[in-house]
Amino acid sequence: MAHKFKKNDQVIVIAGSSKGKIGKITALSGEKVTVEGVNVATVHKKPTSSTPGQIVKVEKPIHMSNVSHVESGKAVKIKFVTDPGEGKVFTRKSRVSKKSGKKIV
Repeated sequence: MAHKFKKNDQVIVIAGSSKGKIGKITALSGEKVTVEGVNVATVHKKPTSSTPGQIVKVEKPIHMSNVSHVESGKAVKIKFVTDPGEGKVFTRKSRVSKKSGKKIV
């Protein structure tokens, strides 16, 4: 099945404490996505024998339902369009913006 989001897609957060922030998807895991610069948490790392203790900022994943593709600074919905292939057997799904009709690469 084709997925709505892929790595390196430009998205906008539409719900939650980071609402309105725009960034690229850095990771996908199940129903969650990690977006750069969004949902940043402070993690306190314990010291080990090789590294000292430190405070690190980490991007945490958010649910896919809280992000949307972005086009000219605004959230857009997408649809899937099947393109006929070279023969009648081969077809390919592609993601297309409902607002402008542009293909999302």
